[in-house]
Amino acid sequence: MTIAPPDIHQPAHQPAPQPAPRPAARRRSVRWALLPIALIASVVACSKQSPSPEAGSAAGDPAGCLVVPLAASPEKIDLLTELSRTFNLKRAQVNGNCVFIDPKSKSSGGSTQLLADNWDEKAEGSRPVIWSPAGSTWGAILDQRLAVKGQKAMAGVGTPFMSTPLVIAMPKPMAESLGWPNTPLGWSDVLKLANDTNGWASYGHPEWGPFRLGKTNPNFSTSGLSALVAQNYAAAGKTKDLSKEDIDKPDVIDFNKAVESAVVHYGDTTLSFLNNWYRSDQRGTPYSYASAVAVEEKSVIDYNKGNPDGVLAPGEAVRPPRVPLVAIYPKEGTLFSDNPFFILDASWVSEEQKQGARIFQDFVQEPDNQRKALEFGFRPGNTQVAIGEPVTTANGADPTQPQTLLQVPSPPVMVSLLDAWGQNRKTARVLLVLDVSGSMGDPGSNGETKLDLAKKAAIDALDQFKDDDLVGLRVFSTNLGTGATPNQLDLVPVGPVGSVKEELRTKIRDLEPRNGTPLYDVATTSFQTMLDGYDATRINAVVLLTDGKNEDGNPSDDNRQFIDLTRMLQSQTQGENAKPIRLFTIGYGADADLSKLKEMAEAANGASYNASDPKSIAKVFTQVISNF
Repeated sequence: MTIAPPDIHQPAHQPAPQPAPRPAARRRSVRWALLPIALIASVVACSKQSPSPEAGSAAGDPAGCLVVPLAASPEKIDLLTELSRTFNLKRAQVNGNCVFIDPKSKSSGGSTQLLADNWDEKAEGSRPVIWSPAGSTWGAILDQRLAVKGQKAMAGVGTPFMSTPLVIAMPKPMAESLGWPNTPLGWSDVLKLANDTNGWASYGHPEWGPFRLGKTNPNFSTSGLSALVAQNYAAAGKTKDLSKEDIDKPDVIDFNKAVESAVVHYGDTTLSFLNNWYRSDQRGTPYSYASAVAVEEKSVIDYNKGNPDGVLAPGEAVRPPRVPLVAIYPKEGTLFSDNPFFILDASWVSEEQKQGARIFQDFVQEPDNQRKALEFGFRPGNTQVAIGEPVTTANGADPTQPQTLLQVPSPPVMVSLLDAWGQNRKTARVLLVLDVSGSMGDPGSNGETKLDLAKKAAIDALDQFKDDDLVGLRVFSTNLGTGATPNQLDLVPVGPVGSVKEELRTKIRDLEPRNGTPLYDVATTSFQTMLDGYDATRINAVVLLTDGKNEDGNPSDDNRQFIDLTRMLQSQTQGENAKPIRLFTIGYGADADLSKLKEMAEAANGASYNASDPKSIAKVFTQVISNF
């Protein structure tokens, strides 16, 4: 079951363009039809002046102050946490009460969905007073979705905080082989590489293998959506007035299909791409994972400083990559993110909280704090602050770029773009591997077991696949059967999901908890299954969900099994003739071995997801399937 996309109208406010290098941000809308209804949770009321339910706050101690929760897109959470901490120490006052800003990381698309439907505070933390997605258009989308339901606008017009342009990131030697920096490059060059069966051999580097592109899912990610808009403008040979007629032209469709054919996988954020790229670089194989990834300029700067995901854990040391990235500003034009502040007009927001939010909004616009934004790799939103370090050529950026900005397409065209992407995107070949060990029968939530919740999430997630994606279902536990693979059962063979969807749903509904958890054994055989039938025209992947650690009845060989497994996973990620099978792991429940699952996923250049709270499994499953 899906949610129908609303009629999205053009935002009432569009920041006026400024001369390069500081043009105003422009971001696009997103279609919601792919998000399962299982993602929507009930709203739990809380006191407007209480701290977030999460233990403590990275921004300090609320100490009885008026708490103003802030939801910010992940790429700027470190910056806003630091600014919030500085602000909180000042003890700004509203009606005699000190103001405390409490920032939390929330993706732009995900937080828009939560605000438009129901924000479950038990699962998501406090509902925000200040909302700062990556781009202003998310506010227009939110308000339009509310209007469709007969509800009042919540976001209104935001105040831009800072900006960063969408770029095509590429390892410097690869870019140089294409003529960078003297030759302007863009999406047409991506198309040429994607169509070239010789790959990098045509540029004198057969050892780099085929051209591989990284792009996030535009239904979830702002970077992916901006890349989709820019790609279609390039295909149509325009910089403004993109129309549905343009999108439907055969040559535009062919252009898009060819570009998508080079995609390694999709995803809900760019962070997985950047972390995988960095790990490959540290292994001495910087060209094996991806040749180019559509990201924001700030991410290139972070990567080159040795902080690929832009978030430093306490005590984490930075180490610059062996091979740096450079930012290619597409010659056909690009888009900006303006990271707005929306002070929400919502039932849970008090007037005092709005006043406190406005004080913080003024605070972040101060020149000293805009210089702090610049330190973090963003271009200042305050024109009093000049662009400088680290937005420099030494860090892979070019402060004089971009030279061409793209016009915001109309909302109906945006919906058409996303509909077309759903048809033109690279198809997937995926094996779903679900743990049915005895512990999956443990309580999950509201009288349902963990397996009950996982089954619902998996069934809803099937609607995110398109009919010609290939999907199969395998379950695992000890002593499920006899023969060569007694610890697993293939309930539905890998095949076109359009013809087996009902069978998949039925088989998933009928699952029951069984015995132990032969994790390493099933991960090995599942990877081999996908390797045996590898299809280079598709995204090949294993999605493995487990609620435990390896318990196959023979602990003496656990270490050997794990080492052999990770070597096997890593072996297909490298070299000209690699057959990359992506592994996406879900650690489900409190007893899942998250560290081992993370190592396994990273070895296969996939991603690991944490669903230690069983109630989060629907959201996590949605994030995982966004990779396809």
